[in-house]
Amino acid sequence: VSCWNPLQSLLSSMKQACEILTRDPEGGAARIPFETFSFLYSYLASIDGDISETETNAFLEGIKEQADKHYGMVLIRHF
Repeated sequence: VSCWNPLQSLLSSMKQACEILTRDPEGGAARIPFETFSFLYSYLASIDGDISETETNAFLEGIKEQADKHYGMVLIRHF
């Protein structure tokens, strides 16, 4: 029996999104603006249906704290 984890799947999707949308060079930090990250994460979490709005908001709050220390940019290592 496999144990599917919706949060892990979502974070994997977000990592790919960061790598696609970044302006950093190949192999770089894959930074994207918090606003972009937040929009994508909220959208994907809402269509997933297994992640509550409360969980989404709490996660994004933590990410925003990290992004604020990096000029508003989210790095993959933040999540």
